[in-house]
Amino acid sequence: MNKKIGMRIPPKIGAGGMESVASWASSIGIDVIDVPYYNEEVKAIFEANGLEVGSIDGVGAVGQTKLLSKDEETRAEAVEALKNQMTEISRLGGKVMFMCLVPEDITMSRKEAFEIWKDTFPSIVNHAEENGIYIALEGWPGPAPYYPTLGCTPEMLRAMFNVIPSKHFGINYDPSHLVRLGIDHLRMLSEFGDRVNYCHGKDTEILHDEQYECGVIQATFGSKYDFSEGPWRYTIPGQGDVNWGKVAVRLEKIGYTGPISIELEDHRYWGSLEAEQQGIQKAKEHLEIYFK
Repeated sequence: MNKKIGMRIPPKIGAGGMESVASWASSIGIDVIDVPYYNEEVKAIFEANGLEVGSIDGVGAVGQTKLLSKDEETRAEAVEALKNQMTEISRLGGKVMFMCLVPEDITMSRKEAFEIWKDTFPSIVNHAEENGIYIALEGWPGPAPYYPTLGCTPEMLRAMFNVIPSKHFGINYDPSHLVRLGIDHLRMLSEFGDRVNYCHGKDTEILHDEQYECGVIQATFGSKYDFSEGPWRYTIPGQGDVNWGKVAVRLEKIGYTGPISIELEDHRYWGSLEAEQQGIQKAKEHLEIYFK
């Protein structure tokens, strides 16, 4: 197996601008960069540094999104903006659009948001098909205590894929979210492998002592660590509960050809440029054991 290793851009590494990001990433052997936006300038910077673009954040489709607004006119404007972005990304050669579908009103139930999604997304996916764009849904469940994100559980993904069977509407496989939710991260690949359009390299450690204190729900009086809600914490690959060897085997079996992109959300490698750089490098070294 010889997968490319990519990364999303952490804040301190990104603070120096895209040229600085690209130069440093290339110097340590990163192959792919995920970006919040993509244009001619970013494309030229990546090409000059021997890098490829990975996933591109969908405009207005990451976090609380007007695509899931209760107001029909608001939704229509958001859909038009997203389609225009898809057209431009396609022209520049981009292929994967990253989305995290949190309703505009985070108190909205997932069931209600799903009904809005059914009306909104068929035309978006048709446009993606026409432009060769593959949507990758992020499985972050959203903010506590509502956890309103669409597409974070097998139950919801199954319902969504029944409505839209197109491969252009798929998932960003991120086992860290599955582990924290108690969802079998390997079984997920067995059921939804043909819908994996992108993959994140991030891990989760279940904190059993903390889990004793608050169970699987958010801690009442605050968590001990950043990137945690109490009974778990996000980590770099290799320092959590994800079985990366078995993940690699299953990704190979389903024919996944994209990169494994590091998403750095680990309190041990956060807060300074040096810490972030160390975290990316350690994550890359661990992933290369299985993917290079």
